[in-house]
Amino acid sequence: MARNIVSLLSAITLIASTLLVPIMLPSAGADDDIDNPDIENPVRFVREKSGRFGEQSIDYKTMAGDTFIRGKDGEPTATFFSIAYLKEDVDDPSTRPVTFVFNGGPGSASMWLHMGVFGPKRIDISSDPEDDGAPPYRTVDNPATILDVTDLVFIDPVGTGYSRALDGEDPRKHWGVTEDAKSVAAFVRQWIDDNNRWNSPKFIAGESYGTVRAAVMADRLTNNHNIGLNGVILISAVLDYQNSRIQDGSIMSYVSFLPSYAATAWYHNKLPNKPANLQTFLQEVRDFARTDYAAALIEGNRMSPAREAAMIDRLHGYTGLKKSYLKASNMRIHVFRFFKELMRDEGKVVGRLDSRYLGEEPDAAGEFFLGDPFAYASGNAFTVAINDHLKNFSSRRVFSRRPICLCLWQCLYSCHQRPFEKLHGRKAG
Repeated sequence: MARNIVSLLSAITLIASTLLVPIMLPSAGADDDIDNPDIENPVRFVREKSGRFGEQSIDYKTMAGDTFIRGKDGEPTATFFSIAYLKEDVDDPSTRPVTFVFNGGPGSASMWLHMGVFGPKRIDISSDPEDDGAPPYRTVDNPATILDVTDLVFIDPVGTGYSRALDGEDPRKHWGVTEDAKSVAAFVRQWIDDNNRWNSPKFIAGESYGTVRAAVMADRLTNNHNIGLNGVILISAVLDYQNSRIQDGSIMSYVSFLPSYAATAWYHNKLPNKPANLQTFLQEVRDFARTDYAAALIEGNRMSPAREAAMIDRLHGYTGLKKSYLKASNMRIHVFRFFKELMRDEGKVVGRLDSRYLGEEPDAAGEFFLGDPFAYASGNAFTVAINDHLKNFSSRRVFSRRPICLCLWQCLYSCHQRPFEKLHGRKAG
């Protein structure tokens, strides 16, 4: 089997955009100490590298380190950590395309797209839904890198990776839809200026929540920094949160998730009459979701018993869930309940980021799963890969500050307190 983590973008994946709140840290209170690093000057490292990607050998320069962004008074407010890969032997580097890449979360470092999809090196784990095992792991030249056509800059937003607010700056000023876009856009402008790339064709590539960031950044870069973009790449796009968040009184998330439920049940052989062709089946489910299913949810308790029974039969055929469960839930399938419910009788839960993965939990009675099987099956390898990549970058320790993959945005508690309490039985902050 090909060993390629690009399976993250699989059609049967329940993508990271499903919900913001399952992994959260306590929010900073007004009296909390702000543990910002004391950095007088940016720290940077440069290495000359080469690799063979497909049939092409490429020499490239790797630049890792800090970029300061500044407030109106000219004083640094935050340091962004990034890793840039720049192709060598280019006639005019100032006009070569450059792509700025970030993951989502919000609050995720860029190691997933970096070491799994676009970077010149990738972690060598199976594209099949298998556990990544234990070290040592291999990193290999990535034949799917786009370094042959564009330089790459992988960005860790403030509060992720090695990126931090500086001195007395409250990091929450960088967390929030507009705050985050403003912060990352300021980094992009500074990087462009520092590296004389004003005339380069410019692209931004975001994944999951990063697609929201990309959309807001595109506006800010154009209208606040006068930086035109040549393109925006949206990966696992989640631009309409009404369709991907379980909210009281809204039916759209139930409608939009149904095809993913169907694909997952198809993969795990949980359908009562499994069709041979997945794509044909999914198109049928999409058509049902946006027509008959949506209309039935709107109709609610005005629906006749016969029509309700007919709808439950169809949902059972598309999801494999028990008819008794579908009736008890009023045909509204909560995404986190689905992870637990689909294979409850077998004592297994399905993955959230990649629903091909299966996990086992202490009991089968819970309403929600305890952890994402994909995350604990592959997270070790990615964490090792990015840390090994950075620590071997220099003969001394790269930075004194501890890297983190996830941070808490200031908006999460106020926007998502109720779902968090439902999931975990406690407040978010």
